[in-house]
Parts: sequence; structure tokens; C-alpha cells
Amino acid sequence: MTEPLVYTGDTPRPIAEVKERAARIAGGLSGLGMQQNDRYAIVMRNEVGFVEATLAGGFIGAVPVPVNWHWTGDDLRHLLSNSGVKVAIVHTDLLGPVLRHKPDHVQIIEAVTAPEVAAAYGLGDVGATGDHTTLEELATQSAPVLDPNPVPPSSVIYTSGTTGLAKGIMRDPMDPAWVPELAAAVMDLLKFQPGESTLVPAPMYHSSPNVHFIWAVSLGVTTHIMPRFSPTEFMRMVDQYKITSTQMVPVMFRRLLAVPEEERAAYDVSSLKAIVHAAAPCPSDLKKAMIDWLGPIIYEYYGGSEGGAWTYADSADSLAHPGTVGRPWRDCRIAIVDPATREEVPAGETGMVYGRPGGFWPDFTYIGNDEKRREMAWDDFFTVGDIGHVDEEGFLYLSDRANDMVISGGVNIYPAEIEAGLHNLDGVEDVAVFGIPDPDMGEALAAHVQPKAGAQLTEDDVRRHVRETLAAYKVPKVVVFEEKLPREDTGKLFKRRLKAPYWEGAQRISG
Repeated sequence: MTEPLVYTGDTPRPIAEVKERAARIAGGLSGLGMQQNDRYAIVMRNEVGFVEATLAGGFIGAVPVPVNWHWTGDDLRHLLSNSGVKVAIVHTDLLGPVLRHKPDHVQIIEAVTAPEVAAAYGLGDVGATGDHTTLEELATQSAPVLDPNPVPPSSVIYTSGTTGLAKGIMRDPMDPAWVPELAAAVMDLLKFQPGESTLVPAPMYHSSPNVHFIWAVSLGVTTHIMPRFSPTEFMRMVDQYKITSTQMVPVMFRRLLAVPEEERAAYDVSSLKAIVHAAAPCPSDLKKAMIDWLGPIIYEYYGGSEGGAWTYADSADSLAHPGTVGRPWRDCRIAIVDPATREEVPAGETGMVYGRPGGFWPDFTYIGNDEKRREMAWDDFFTVGDIGHVDEEGFLYLSDRANDMVISGGVNIYPAEIEAGLHNLDGVEDVAVFGIPDPDMGEALAAHVQPKAGAQLTEDDVRRHVRETLAAYKVPKVVVFEEKLPREDTGKLFKRRLKAPYWEGAQRISG
């Protein structure tokens, strides 16, 4: 069997070397005082160093906390404080926001931005600042940890909810007896095998890509990491390296299909056996177009960062049951519950979607927010806030969200955070932000703004204010000025009245 490798773009590193470097990074972290169950942040774009930094924690029982590197304001400050991290491993070009917002006790390890990453983002030459210990120094100069933790702790993923700031998912320790079953489940879910090759095109701070690369590398699957997704680069890599599996989000499907057919035909992507997708709405016509192009190799799962995959659909399921996100996967369970009576409803009736993960999946809570975890529970099920129904054959369909969270291109966005920021813009009397259909991203943001009397606000003013205070992906695509926003006497905003015209006739599903 060919030696398994990890690639950043076209630059390979043997998996054995990756694990050896991870053991040395673990030794370096231990030298900084990191111990069992301590947490450390990883603020990096996609590259092999992200893999090494993640695997390092398992050698000493420390817990990696991958960070959305787009965060630059309150969301980043909250994560660095709420998570209790002791160390932050940060790409050189991302140091600025971390240094501004980190608690004083957090130690910095500088990961010099890899050339492939710098090239993908047009960063030019990025060299070490000289102000911090580097990840490369830990990986080459530290003594390796020779007695690794038998069951590495799970990463703490910060994910969405119904209120402004993200929550850190902290899992219970895993029973070592579960590891073989979980490994088999992940290989079944993501359709890869040792001796094959898989491609990671999505940001590795997200929960699904994070699970993807950790298990692929741990199981000896050659793993190709895209520093940044590009449809032509994706096809080139599949063609050149004969990649057999990948995990994507639907916005990537649309970008692939936007490449002219004759240009797509120039690449041989026939090695692909499976494209698995999740994390965002995928319209039925988009999925059918992918199946028409590549054959019945498209798979979808639905669940959440908290509970992994709950349902699964292969291409045949998706074609026969348009709009479904599948039936319960393995020994997972789905229940549709009436929110008022808290009773399970029969097939065909709509209610809150609750899931119960497989027996091998560890339970969880949120860092500093056990009450929120309890609020999600129904019996031994829990909900991630979706509304839907199951049909007589057990296929699940999602119709709406129980909260206003928006998923745009696989990224969870809190409108309340944007609304709060816009209330600080001079001239804004009232504002409502919500999701609207978007053919590329699944959902986009709309901001309906009620100006103060006499204010001369423009769409550019609104967008500029958001861009200057929050991440770029939180900038509204649509800005509408209203004479008065619809509120009842109690102050409750009738946001549905604003949203309904955008969604009339649009298919809204989640994956």
C-alpha cells in the first residue's frame, strides 16, 4: 500500500511525519503548562499545520478549540474568554484581532502562514514576526510525547443557537470501547477507506470538515486539503490525484455547475465515488443537476454539531423524495414533537424536530451554559431548532427554523447581533435583519431599516457600518428602508411579515 500523505494544495507530508510532529507540538504545549482537559485555540486557515496542531492535543489530553478566523470583534472576544483557552495557535496574518481580544493569560504560538495559503488568499510573502514562539519551533525542537492519550478528547466547536453569541460544545469523555464503532460510522458517513484519498475543501474550523480531516488522517486515508475552495482547482485536484471522496456544502455545487460544461469536460473527475454534503440548504434542482453531471454519488446527512448525523439520504432517496434530508441513520432516532403539548405527532404532521444520536455518540453540554442544554431536551432526544415532518416511509423534511438564525453558505449567522450593531449607527431608529433565499449561498441577509426622522441614511452607510464592526459575511445583501417596522404594542417585531414576500414560492430546506 502506498504511504498515506497529507497535502496542502500540491505540497505533501507523510501522515507518519504529521503524527510525529504532532507529538512534538504536544511536548511543546506541555512545556507551556498545558495539561489534561486544558483547552487551546486554533486560529488558522486550511493547511497541514492545522492538522498537526489539532492532533497534538490528543497526546496530552488537551482539547483543541478551532476558531472561525473571520471573527474579529465581540464574537472572537467571547470565544477566547468563554472557552477558557490557555494557548492560541494563530496564523501570522491573523494575529492582529487575536492579540487585541485575548485575555492576558493566553499564550500565543505563531503559525507562519503556509505559502500555499498565502497564495490562495493573495497575502504575498508572510514571514514570522519574531515576537512569538512558532509552531514550527514546537514541531522540530520539542521532545515528543511518547505515551499518547488512548482516547483523544473531542474538539470544542463553537456553534449557533437562538441568542447572540456562539456556544462551545463540550462533549463527555468517550468510552474507549466506542472508538471502533465510531470509526466505522464515520467511514460509512463520509465514504472513505484506508488506501483511498479524500479531499477537504471547506474551512476546517467548521464541525463537519473538522471531523472529516481528523478521522481521515487518524485512519490513514490520504488527505488533500484545499487552502481555499475554487471550482476549477477542485476539479484539477480530483483529476490529478484521483480523489475518491469529498465532503462539501451546496454553495460549492452551484459554483461547480457555474463553470461552463466544456470547461468542466476538460477535467476527469470520474475517480469520485462519493460527494457527501450537509450544513446548509440544498434545493432539489441543484442536487439533481449534480447527480445528472456526476451520477448517483451524491449523499446528504442532517443533524448538528452537537449530535453528529441523524439522517442520511443517498442519490436514489433524493430523487425519489425531493426535498428530504433522509431517514434516520444507523441507530439514530427522529421524533417530531408538538411544541405546545410536548407530545410526539404522527407522520405527516409538522412539529419541532428532535433527534437522538447513535449509542456510540457521547453526550454534551455547552461551556458555562448547562441550562441551555437542558432546554433543548425532550426525553433523551434534543433539538437544534428546526421544524419539519416525516412521511409514512420515515423520510424527514425540514420546513422552517424555530429561531431566526440564518445559514449562508454553511455559516451560521445571528441576526440579533447585526441588529444590535446597526442600532449604534447614527440615524437608525429601528431595524430587522433576517434570512432571504439566495441561489448561491442558500440564504442571504436582508436588513429592513427604519431611519430616524430627518436622517439621510443610504444602503452604503448600512453595509459599511456592519463591515467595519463585524465579519464581512454578516453584511446584508439587501437593504430596505421602511417608514415604520411592524411591531405590536408589547414591542414584539412581526418579522414574518417582512420575510414572507421573499420566501413565497421558495423552497426552504436544511441539510
